Amino acid sequence: MKPNILLMNFTHVYEQERFIRNQRFQWLDCTDLNGTDCYCDEEAALKLRQRMDPFAPDGIHFIDSGNYHYVSKFWTDKIKQPFSLVVFDHHPDMQPSLFEEMLSCGSWVKEVIDTNLFLQKVLIVGADERLIQAIPEAYSSRVKCYSEASFSHEETWRNFSREHVNEPVYVSVDKDILNKKAAVTNWDQGKFSLAELEQLLAIIFRQEKVIGVDVCGETSYSLDLFEVQHDLQIDGEANRELLNWFLSQTDH
Repeated sequence: MKPNILLMNFTHVYEQERFIRNQRFQWLDCTDLNGTDCYCDEEAALKLRQRMDPFAPDGIHFIDSGNYHYVSKFWTDKIKQPFSLVVFDHHPDMQPSLFEEMLSCGSWVKEVIDTNLFLQKVLIVGADERLIQAIPEAYSSRVKCYSEASFSHEETWRNFSREHVNEPVYVSVDKDILNKKAAVTNWDQGKFSLAELEQLLAIIFRQEKVIGVDVCGETSYSLDLFEVQHDLQIDGEANRELLNWFLSQTDH
């Protein structure tokens, strides 16, 4: 994986985080786009694809809050070889969209499965057990889920370590998999520490060829300025730690 680093700026949140003090970042300004928050309408999708056109799926992409996790579909649409998708997320993002003509942050994984001819398999890691149970049976042959709760058992770690796919993978990380000491997101969160997430990522990077990575899960602004600064500090530190970890893998 090439260590190109791209920040997709929808909400200005990265401008407030200290981890951006890295001269290798490229910025993609999306702050002027309408129809992008949680749901992406057709006009916004067209403009986003146009702006993303010069960039390859290789590298590390920071894509703002979980409201924009659907951008991962646009990145994977760029992959023109058989691949598998690994999603670290407290939510499977396999719900049908409430608006049929719109892609959403809660439906994008389902949309990738339904539309991407190169996709072979999806691994969803760290999702809530109740949400996993709601995934339609029709997807069971192509979707493998490891629930958050199951990682309390050593056997699950061993099974995950034995999991293997036969093609390169694209990795998508929503920081809502983390506990609130490690990150602050605008959705309900899981219980993993950063160290545990990195252990899981290490298994993937050790066993598979990684095409690219994206990271979302930034906090939303609130009226409490002290709370905002606290949340931005936590999220910025998580991004710095994850970025350094990803870069350490590409240096090999």
